[in-house]
Amino acid sequence: MRALNIAVLGATGSIGRQTLDVIDRNPQRFKLFGLTEGVHPAGRQAEHVVNGRAGEGDFDARVEAMVTDPRCDLVVIAIPGARALAPTLAALRAGKEVALATKEVLVMAGELVMRTAGEKGIRPIDSEHSAMWQCLWGEELANVRRLVITSSGGPFWAHPDMDLDQVTVEQALNHPRWSMGPKVTVDSATLMNKGLEVIEAHHLYGIALERITVCIHPQSVVHSLVEFVDGSFKAQLGRPDMRLPIAVALAYPDRLPDAVPPTPLAELSGLEFHDLDEARFPSVRLAREAAATGGGHPAVLNAANEEAVNAFLARDIPFSAIVLTVERTLAAFAGCGNSLPEILEADRWARAEVKEKFGSVRRA
Repeated sequence: MRALNIAVLGATGSIGRQTLDVIDRNPQRFKLFGLTEGVHPAGRQAEHVVNGRAGEGDFDARVEAMVTDPRCDLVVIAIPGARALAPTLAALRAGKEVALATKEVLVMAGELVMRTAGEKGIRPIDSEHSAMWQCLWGEELANVRRLVITSSGGPFWAHPDMDLDQVTVEQALNHPRWSMGPKVTVDSATLMNKGLEVIEAHHLYGIALERITVCIHPQSVVHSLVEFVDGSFKAQLGRPDMRLPIAVALAYPDRLPDAVPPTPLAELSGLEFHDLDEARFPSVRLAREAAATGGGHPAVLNAANEEAVNAFLARDIPFSAIVLTVERTLAAFAGCGNSLPEILEADRWARAEVKEKFGSVRRA
């Protein structure tokens, strides 16, 4: 079996570094063909290394040339934000397998991306979407009643009496289970990350939005569930180690031996599941409504949330204003089509709209 040539976009981030680790530990299966935004941590160079920033010089053209190179087999998308859209579409148009970790790609342009992917589809790297993907292997979608996305609940779910108007930046960044970047950590506190995941799952699996729910699972052992029409559930359980969904995405339809250490069964006891209080955490409802409306609204949801989180981290707005800002920005949006230029313009408009209200917002 020839080793797959893999390009990693976003090699210095957490997902990128762990992807390189999976590649290095399986040299008979994978070869690092190219990377962006960094060098190999062990000093070994890929055939293609593209550094720089989107829109600067020939950076975008060099990235597109790398992901469309006939020798490249699979592209891992792990760069943040809207700039991940263009190389994702370029790779898909070139017939490459795409393993996706960047939420914005499907949130902003899910219809366009999945249409471009065709029957090949997308290999998800998010742990929740990888879990659903694994539970759906060999199943008919007609037999699926609903998808259930699990959430740890973030730092405030277990404190229903806490006044969210008084939440400090330090409290929002104190996640009970994970060590993540500030933006993702705040999204976990507002549960906007789960709203974005509902939109992603809708596009990845073609399941109606109203059949995708979120539940609180504080132990974070069950990464997602699928309920079937006969009343049965499938769940994917395991260590919260991102190398597992990365390995699943790279090796599909095979599984890599010892991708992560096995989980002792004793660690799987005492699992809890709770309904999500959408009145206290309305972000999932907002995301579902934006996706149902379409016409650029998901792109506005994503961009307005990013800028509102930046404003909160800069201490310009209270925690409770993050989701309210997103809701008001969505209400002010006139809508647009689903072409890439229109989606990017919706993203630009939403960021300008939020920044105009809160002045110069510092980046997180």
